[in-house]
Amino acid sequence: MHNAPELRRLKSSFSGDGGNNCVEVAATPAGAALRESDAPADILTTGQGPLLSLVRGLRTGAVSPRGPHE
Repeated sequence: MHNAPELRRLKSSFSGDGGNNCVEVAATPAGAALRESDAPADILTTGQGPLLSLVRGLRTGAVSPRGPHE
């Protein structure tokens, strides 16, 4: 899946319109592929369950974008 150009990627509306300042996510058969726009060759893959847990934690404040307990 290195670079995986065939994936349809989405970015957060918080990322803005310009520059390489966003995280992009794409659905995969096994879950999701994430990458930073300024490092498109570096792809992190995860299953649906762990990704949903991360999003839920960010929304509720249980997980901080800076790391746990910061």
